Amino acid sequence: MSEVAGNLSAIAGKISAACLRAGRDVKSVELIAVSKTFPVGSVREAFEAGQLQFGESKVQEAEPKIAALPGSLHWHFIGRVQRNKVRKMLQNFEVIHAIDSLRLASYTDEIAGELGLFPKVFLQVNVGREASKGGFEPDVLRAEMEGLLKLERLEIIGLMCIPPAGPDPESARPWFALLREIRDALEIEFGVILPALSMGMSGDFGVAIEEGSTHVRVGSAIFGKRSYRVDEELG
Repeated sequence: MSEVAGNLSAIAGKISAACLRAGRDVKSVELIAVSKTFPVGSVREAFEAGQLQFGESKVQEAEPKIAALPGSLHWHFIGRVQRNKVRKMLQNFEVIHAIDSLRLASYTDEIAGELGLFPKVFLQVNVGREASKGGFEPDVLRAEMEGLLKLERLEIIGLMCIPPAGPDPESARPWFALLREIRDALEIEFGVILPALSMGMSGDFGVAIEEGSTHVRVGSAIFGKRSYRVDEELG
């Protein structure tokens, strides 16, 4: 068994344990292997171990990987979305995790219409109201939700967050709980179903699952440590 395969097996065990603690079905949690900065060979190892969902944060880095790997893989864009990369992003990724404004959502919807696509998207929420991070502030999201729901091409499946940095996984729990509460309130107020919550990374995905996460973004715990920080450590 390769190191990557062994790491995936260990993470599967931790996901199962977290689901057991929370009284959830393990099938309700999707593991996204965040392969940004790692080579095609590492992604292939994960694929050969049974992993199908992968996350990348830069279109130009992802394109050659996507071209080189089997078409049965599913790709999630987890980086900050740049307007000038939206077209290529939509052509390569099934799910977008960081739509962070109504303006960006509207533009993405327009390009999706030109391409004949109906992408699945998460709305990023800046739960900690940190100036260094993107995302809707909770009150702004509520104010703009009606406009977001009018967009015809985007399938809004849920919310995403990156909690403020803390000393241990437990410090992220209130932020994960807050995102769940925001999602629940939006569902009630706007009469919509937002089934997915993208929250939890290598260091805190167990806590995130206990608080309702459906998509955990795990990179370093699968592929090893990166040599530098990228994209607010989205996974």
